Amino acid sequence: MKNIKLRLTVMNFLEFAVWGAYLTSMGTYLATHGMATNIGWFYSIQGIVSLFMPALMGIVADRWIPAEKALSLCHALAGTFMIATGAYGLMAGDGVVFSTLFSLYTASVAFFMPTLALSNSVAYTALTQANLDTVKAFPPIRVWGTVGFICTMWFTDLMGFQANSFQYITSGLLGLALGMYCFTLPNCPIVKTTEKKSLADAMGLSAFKLFKEKRMAIFFIFSLFLGVALQITNGFANPFLGDFGNLEEYSGTFGVQHSNMLISLSQISETLCILLIPFCLKKWGIKKVMLMAMLAWVFRFGLFATGNPGSGVWMFVLSMIVYGVAFDFFNISGSLFVNEATDKSIRSSAQGLFMMMTNGIGAALGSLGAQKVINILVNVHKVDGATDWHAVMNGWSDSWFVFAAYSLVIMVFFAILFKYKHTPEK
Repeated sequence: MKNIKLRLTVMNFLEFAVWGAYLTSMGTYLATHGMATNIGWFYSIQGIVSLFMPALMGIVADRWIPAEKALSLCHALAGTFMIATGAYGLMAGDGVVFSTLFSLYTASVAFFMPTLALSNSVAYTALTQANLDTVKAFPPIRVWGTVGFICTMWFTDLMGFQANSFQYITSGLLGLALGMYCFTLPNCPIVKTTEKKSLADAMGLSAFKLFKEKRMAIFFIFSLFLGVALQITNGFANPFLGDFGNLEEYSGTFGVQHSNMLISLSQISETLCILLIPFCLKKWGIKKVMLMAMLAWVFRFGLFATGNPGSGVWMFVLSMIVYGVAFDFFNISGSLFVNEATDKSIRSSAQGLFMMMTNGIGAALGSLGAQKVINILVNVHKVDGATDWHAVMNGWSDSWFVFAAYSLVIMVFFAILFKYKHTPEK
């Protein structure tokens, strides 16, 4: 148990460094290689596999393989497939075929997505074994995950990997390194139990009974609707900034040349906003905090619609700052509310349901829906040899306004329909 906090910090750093190497820059690579109309599929598949793979690997970790071993196996397989994705991209060059690249990428994320939950499980178990308070000890460890995400975002940017497949290889190599590192982590013994669980219980589906309660049903439905926004900027912010480079007045700006570094301000904001959540929840309650998140999404998209990398770059910077409120106040506060509002017998299942509605169904639908909007308003203007780049940028602006209007409508209906009375803590 020596230096357990440091060891778990390294694990969390690498866990999210794997993701940060490609998540925000992949859209640029795909757009550069003739797949701008299919970016949404690459981001939606993360949500689709999240509907079942974390639950399946959770069952494996609960019954047969210790969590740290399952974590190692998942990263080894995810890293191998991600390297294969990058290697194929390098060999194919400009002749990349969507079906091949997408298949290899899907295989990788299918094994990566379960690691997000498994790494938390390993951390909680290790801290408990060391007689440490997980509530106090885990957040400072988890924040280093976001630092790792930012570091690989910057690495991808500064190495010039945003438009080539080395971003996948970087991610894959980090995944293999983490897979090996997991063998150094404390053992998470399998807890033998005689309790018989149905497949529905094991998959976390028992939490669907919460839909019988009107307030919880409304909360989960709106969680799905707001989850639609989660992956939009991850998928399309980088290609959006890259398209400014086709206009002479913006081609040499920092936001175009180093878009990943500009976008990383969102993650920096995220680390700071996490610290505000306990105070805000105690003072205003879940409804007002969720409304703050929804309003922040309106500003997130609206500022993208009105800004530019030149004189309007301050709007982009402000958009990155409000992202912390938009993401954390929704994801983390929502998770805390679910924890408090549900019986302990189905608490874990309820958390799984919340993640399924937001990062699963919501994010998948959002990525595909955003792709449809952008294909209609943006990509329709991209014609070989005759692209009107001013029309393209106007299309981007209209797209961001559509996403902002969507978030505003969701906010208004949530304010009306979700009934919650909060008593501020003294």
